Amino acid sequence: MNIDKEVDARGLNCPLPILRAKKALAEMQAGQVLRVQSTDPGAARDFEAFARQTGNELISQGVLPDNVLEFFLRRK
Repeated sequence: MNIDKEVDARGLNCPLPILRAKKALAEMQAGQVLRVQSTDPGAARDFEAFARQTGNELISQGVLPDNVLEFFLRRK
């Protein structure tokens, strides 16, 4: 998968990971992919809701070592 932009939101609590992702997506073109890393335990739920509400596609999500959550979003 080609990643066009990355946001490191590790150490930030809600709503900052979502706000950083929203800002990054606004600067991207349709179809581009954003990778977000977060340590906020509620981020999985937040990113699922964010994708539904904004129309951006949550391509995948997973857990990396040290409980870092990773999300891939495609710009609508």
